Amino acid sequence: MGVWDSILPGGGRRFIKRKDSDAGEAGKALEELRGSLYNDFHTSEGAKRQQQRFCGPIVALTFNFVVAVGIIMANKMVMGTVGFNFPVALSLIHYLFALVLMAVLKALYLLPIAPPSKSTPFSSLFALGAVMSFSTGLANISLKHNSVGFYQMAKIAVTPTIVVAEFILFHKKVSPRKVITLVVVSFGVAVATVTDLEFNFFGACVALAWIIPSSVNKILWSNLQQSGNWTALALMWKTTPITIFFFIVLMPLLDPPGLLSFNWDFKNSSAIIMSALFGFLLQWSGALALGATSALAHVVLGQFKTIVIMLSGYLVFNSDPGLTSLCGAVIALAGMSVYTYLGMKESATSSRRNSLNSRQNSHLLKSKVIIDGEKQETRTVDSV
Repeated sequence: MGVWDSILPGGGRRFIKRKDSDAGEAGKALEELRGSLYNDFHTSEGAKRQQQRFCGPIVALTFNFVVAVGIIMANKMVMGTVGFNFPVALSLIHYLFALVLMAVLKALYLLPIAPPSKSTPFSSLFALGAVMSFSTGLANISLKHNSVGFYQMAKIAVTPTIVVAEFILFHKKVSPRKVITLVVVSFGVAVATVTDLEFNFFGACVALAWIIPSSVNKILWSNLQQSGNWTALALMWKTTPITIFFFIVLMPLLDPPGLLSFNWDFKNSSAIIMSALFGFLLQWSGALALGATSALAHVVLGQFKTIVIMLSGYLVFNSDPGLTSLCGAVIALAGMSVYTYLGMKESATSSRRNSLNSRQNSHLLKSKVIIDGEKQETRTVDSV
């Protein structure tokens, strides 16, 4: 060390010690960064934080809206031009395609990690997968056997069903102002879209049977993501096999015969695969929207999509829905705007309340740590 003592003022021992300390701090910082990245991508808590960070309510609802419009066009091509009149089989193909895509993501370590199995009982996942299959399958069958007006009436009935179900299951109440707004929205949608109430007994039974699983499906998706560390993709990965099983059971009961004799040429198969891609995106975007908002907000978004599609046909394609329907659309849009404003106001109030509670808890915890530290120091001095 004589050479270092002659070259470095103050001695080389302190220099080497300082270098070792800097290297240790750099290594510690690198390890913390690696740990942070691991938590962000390979733990359920980190994956949920990333989903909340990059996919807030506005992004999720916009994504779901765009995809919903796209799948309407894709399914019109499949059901109309291609002539694939097997609604349950089409839903089965959608979910099989989604399962394959998620398996690829899992193989590439891009699928978010699911929470521990103890945190969510299998019965909840099984129930979600079952009601999802009934909700999707019955919706397609209802659209096939009912007029558009009767189908829209069934969709409007989902709103009060969700309000009642959330109150019974979770004691969740809706403010009176929101109730009035939802009534206005439902009335406007009814006036705008219910123009041909053609009654079909089998179709009516299917529509009524669809209301409850549709409502429960939205409630469970929203509750599991908001109360646990589930992300949309992780929850889809766990429930999709259950949904596929129920589709296989329902397909021979509800679909007409002739699936195997369908003309599976390149053109028809490409259209069905395109519809399946939009189906996966719709399922994913719907799950993101339910996780970021609520079941009621998702229902209002669905009604908004109906009104926008109707108005687009009037403004772009010169369709004539009639003055009554246009007035109903204006009423519905006004109600949706007020509902969105009330929801954002309540969300902001809740965020401020949670932030205040968090700061108060942090202050109390810090005070307790200081007090405990002082007591520990006093005991140590006394022992000496």
